[in-house]
Amino acid sequence: MKTTSPNPETITFEPVDPRALLRLKQVLRLCPIGASTWWEGVRRGRFPKPVKLGQKTTAWRASDVLALIDSLPHDGGVDRE
Repeated sequence: MKTTSPNPETITFEPVDPRALLRLKQVLRLCPIGASTWWEGVRRGRFPKPVKLGQKTTAWRASDVLALIDSLPHDGGVDRE
């Protein structure tokens, strides 16, 4: 089955409260990369450090994720080393 990527010009996002904590799926909706790429960026210090909420629960500060997005080039791309 062939899947197509959505047109970036038609994607809309709900506003994100900068005080919120975001789970991985929410982060990946804002930063359109794969989970393994995200975790590699976290490991290398390129992406924000997570906050452990429990033994199996990890989240990120929305303010940190929004700051990352603001620092990216205007084309919205994430540099993949």
